[in-house]
Amino acid sequence: MTVSTPAPLETLSPETLSLTTETEFTPRRGRLIVFTGPSGVGKGTLLRALRHRYPALKLSVSATTRSPRPGEVNGQDYFFVSRDEFRAMVEQGELLEWAEFAGNLYGTPKTPVIKEIEAGQWVILEIELEGARQVRETFPHALQLFVLPPSLEELESRIRLRGKDADDAIARRLQRALVEIDAASEFDEQIVNDDLEVALQQLENAIFKD
Repeated sequence: MTVSTPAPLETLSPETLSLTTETEFTPRRGRLIVFTGPSGVGKGTLLRALRHRYPALKLSVSATTRSPRPGEVNGQDYFFVSRDEFRAMVEQGELLEWAEFAGNLYGTPKTPVIKEIEAGQWVILEIELEGARQVRETFPHALQLFVLPPSLEELESRIRLRGKDADDAIARRLQRALVEIDAASEFDEQIVNDDLEVALQQLENAIFKD
């Protein structure tokens, strides 16, 4: 299956922001920010902290075929769909990018992202490596950020502390992490998530430096 993608948007060229307070900014032109890193590296924690400081930043909601976890809300955390529904979205060109991870399908609905960018919003996509590469083809001006663990041993420790995966699943995640980490140089900025506050400052600098 292939994904239809729109032509690159010139509105995604980096522009400076007019910062008024730590939690308020005025975007002058829409922008797409791609946020990638291995499972368990702490992407979600970093993004929650960033959006707490800058709530005007928009986080794209992905579609997935996996089952909801306790506390997750359909349409807020993910759009939870069946595999047949997901395949139909792919075939109809409704996804900006999509990939399979840990036996489940994940993808970014195209229309909401484009509408928000055209309206001048700054939109963050938290996606896997394969999806980030697809987006790079369509949105060459998007800011691409990669989050690294301080070490593979620390990454394994974090995954185990979550208590969600059996040993064989953890081994698969770590093998995939090696491939993803090897691709970190493809991205505009690499952020090592060792100390949360330090990593958050690096993330802010990467996003707002232009």
